[in-house]
Amino acid sequence: MNGSLPISETFVSIQGEGKLTGVPSWFCRVSGCNLRCSWCDTPYASWDPEKTTRTIDELVIEAKSSGVAHAVLTGGEPMMFTELVELSRGLSKAGMHITVETAGTLVLPELVCDLMSLSPKLANSTPIDDPRDPSGAWAKRHEERRLSFDSINELIASTYDQQLKFVVSTPGDLPEIESVLAKIRGYQPSDVMLMPEGVTVPDPESIRWVVDACVERGWSYCPRVHVQLFGDTRGT
Repeated sequence: MNGSLPISETFVSIQGEGKLTGVPSWFCRVSGCNLRCSWCDTPYASWDPEKTTRTIDELVIEAKSSGVAHAVLTGGEPMMFTELVELSRGLSKAGMHITVETAGTLVLPELVCDLMSLSPKLANSTPIDDPRDPSGAWAKRHEERRLSFDSINELIASTYDQQLKFVVSTPGDLPEIESVLAKIRGYQPSDVMLMPEGVTVPDPESIRWVVDACVERGWSYCPRVHVQLFGDTRGT
């Protein structure tokens, strides 16, 4: 395996979000993103990307020696890089379960994946009047790119298991989520997850509306368990 990837960080922790919450996992965070979410909790892989070039061989060896059976390929946006296919094949050959975390705006044919973790971006993600984007160029670009239903439906039509995670800020996000879901085929209500925006543990009363929405619709509430355990800390 001769390819390489720009890597922001790798680490072993527990999966803090989604269907595999609590599962010990090796994380590989690719540096670089085609979006710029206003509330991004990993700006060092998007707004101000940090990277070390790592070979696919190095990454697979590290994953195999990690002592865990699950690998999480995340970002940034890992689907920007065709070399991710080579990495996924190496991890699969090593017997690891592979989760890919993506916004769902891009597709990589021949990617090996067991759980496709899709996070379609709502309007609350657009960086309007963000000081990091004084010209507004990224706000325009983000708004144009943040949803690709062709890509989302192609990913869901594959043989992967999937989850659809929506970052929510206010009850006003719910109609938009329902509008987005109306254009997506092949998912089950149990695949849909609502995750409150923020990098701190929310006050229970402030998220009651999220819990109520999940109960009413058969969706799942998605906490950030790693934030509960470790705080907003890199490498967790």
